[in-house]
Amino acid sequence: MALEARIRELGSRHQSLENAIQDELSRPAADDIRLKELKRQKLKLKEEMEALREQIH
Repeated sequence: MALEARIRELGSRHQSLENAIQDELSRPAADDIRLKELKRQKLKLKEEMEALREQIH
């Protein structure tokens, strides 16, 4: 049960990062460095969620 809660928490953070990426992309002069960092963080969360899901199954 704790793993599932952690996965949900990470999923929420993952979605927040996606929203931040979309916000940055909608700006006239998107900050490429910020975009790269947000995408890196998002990928790290995705990898962590996948690892936790493997532990459940």
